[in-house]
Amino acid sequence: MDHGQATAPRAHRVPAVLRAPLEGRTWREFLYLLLSLPVSVVGFSFAISMASAGVGLLITFLGVPVLAAALAGSRALGAVERARARGLLHLDVAEPEPVRPGKGRSGPMAWMIALFKSGTSWRHLLYALVHMPWAIAAFCVSVTLWAVGWAVFLYPLYAWMYPAYWGQPGMQVFGDADGTSLYLDNPFEIGVTSAAGLVLVLATPWIIRGMAYVDRMLVVGLLGPSRLATRVWELEEDRGVVVDTAAADLRRIERDLHDGAQARLVALAMDLGLAKEKLEEDPEAAARMVDEAHGEVKLALQELRDLARGIHPAILTDRGLGPALSALAARCTVPVTVEVDLPARPAAAIEGIAYFTVSELLQNISKHSRARSGRVDVWRSGQRVMLQVSDDGQGGASTDGGSGLAGLAERLGSVDGLLVVDSPAGGPTTITAELPWRG
Repeated sequence: MDHGQATAPRAHRVPAVLRAPLEGRTWREFLYLLLSLPVSVVGFSFAISMASAGVGLLITFLGVPVLAAALAGSRALGAVERARARGLLHLDVAEPEPVRPGKGRSGPMAWMIALFKSGTSWRHLLYALVHMPWAIAAFCVSVTLWAVGWAVFLYPLYAWMYPAYWGQPGMQVFGDADGTSLYLDNPFEIGVTSAAGLVLVLATPWIIRGMAYVDRMLVVGLLGPSRLATRVWELEEDRGVVVDTAAADLRRIERDLHDGAQARLVALAMDLGLAKEKLEEDPEAAARMVDEAHGEVKLALQELRDLARGIHPAILTDRGLGPALSALAARCTVPVTVEVDLPARPAAAIEGIAYFTVSELLQNISKHSRARSGRVDVWRSGQRVMLQVSDDGQGGASTDGGSGLAGLAERLGSVDGLLVVDSPAGGPTTITAELPWRG
């Protein structure tokens, strides 16, 4: 298989709960929550004022452009929020579908109508309205926990300043009009206070991450592309992969025909022509030439059979996936065990894709894996066909870097399939493919 070097992630010696207060992720998310307050106030003020003015003016024509401006401004705010989430939360949200007037329409009115018909625009307006209450709550909680936690945790470092400069024995916890008060002024109380602060410091990053997760959901749910637009984009990309694959297959077939069987048939026609000319004057030479032409015919037929098998093998059509995969395994350079457990035959197209997927993976085992044995398992799980090809070779297979496995993953993705590679350095390698049943 496409083998290379694999490196395991280095394990941290410090537990995550102790690393969290000082990690870059915590500070980025804390900064995100801090900036959310002014950004959300600006967005809310703009959205509520423009939207209410636009709705109020709808009785006249002036309400239409005002409301359109509210939607357009909300989309601009959404672009800022996506950039902020990308930089501080490392959340990459795709741009939503642009505003497109209908075919044959142009001008400001067509653009405003398209803006009103765009669900994405209204979701951006909704985000501007609902984000501010959450941003205020997140700002207050995060700043309070962060400030109080660190102040209490570090209290032993500055407790001496209370009697030295402020005329009181320590930090005041309680005080009333009768003069009753409580100060943290002895070593035990200072230690307990610092321990409580440490607990708060360690817990605050996880609370911040939880609040940042809510922001992530808001950004993805309201500022990203709709599910329909995402699905359309996926189908367009899958169609491009299918078209490119079909074009590559046609070029391969044309090249194989031109360089193989076609060239042999041209040579055969020339040999038979020469044999026909020599038939009367030198029958023995003509007979030898006919015999050589007979051998060329056999080779041409074998090449045509191999080409036909590459397009769609007859054994797959006649007998199904099990015998076809067994025939593939027999041609592999290492011993391969095949086990197919399917209650029925899937759709013909899916069956063909499964066959050629296993074919390519077995070729990779033969060429790259240095394996001593391999195994192919095929079974049905719900409405999916599961393929698993494994070997005990050197490992390091990957779908990165434009490898053959990357192209295979793209072809499977074009039919809503999936390819998962588990191939640590040193082996073994297990590649699992998942295809829709569609039987």
